[in-house]
Amino acid sequence: MNLIEALNWRYAAKRMNGKKVPKDKVERILDAIRLSASSMGLQPYTILNIEDKELKEKLRPAAFNQPQVVEGSNLIVFAAWSHVSRKQIDEYITHMAHVREIPVKSLEDFRNTIIKMIENNSEEENFEWAARQIYLALGTALTAAAVEKVDATPMEGFKPAEVDRILGLEEMGLKSVSLLALGYRDAENDFLANARKVRRDKEKLIIHLN
Repeated sequence: MNLIEALNWRYAAKRMNGKKVPKDKVERILDAIRLSASSMGLQPYTILNIEDKELKEKLRPAAFNQPQVVEGSNLIVFAAWSHVSRKQIDEYITHMAHVREIPVKSLEDFRNTIIKMIENNSEEENFEWAARQIYLALGTALTAAAVEKVDATPMEGFKPAEVDRILGLEEMGLKSVSLLALGYRDAENDFLANARKVRRDKEKLIIHLN
């Protein structure tokens, strides 16, 4: 199945059958998230991969009782940094220098660019920026799941404060932004399982400026 076939196959499953997603598939989806594009490469978020049934049951009411939370194999929580600090930026710069085997000092201008952007913004603006980076990673996750032929349902319909409380995210300096259920569609009980995909016509969606 090529990429376009995979994207035609995928949809946001409303019901899942409880079947476990193989660990290797989950790991490849998580690797794709790790490799996703991010502004300046900072990745100002943390990903939580939840398999524990009891914990998913606790989270379900906070997600307005959407069944995929518990019917899915894995629940991925995308949580943005609630505060972007110089310490986090310095850790990123040090890590980059290590990976690329270059002096930390050679990245000083890049470090200062990031710090200037962060410190010129309010904390709320920085959180919104971090949340936008999450949506890049979420899109990558959806595509990766489709390639693995794993159903993936993104969810914005949940109570972030409640999810944060249950998972203790505030203590971790995080705020939940999006949920993603991974699993396999329950074709017998999901009214959308066999429905045709509806998207805008390419001619209306895309404008070519040659």
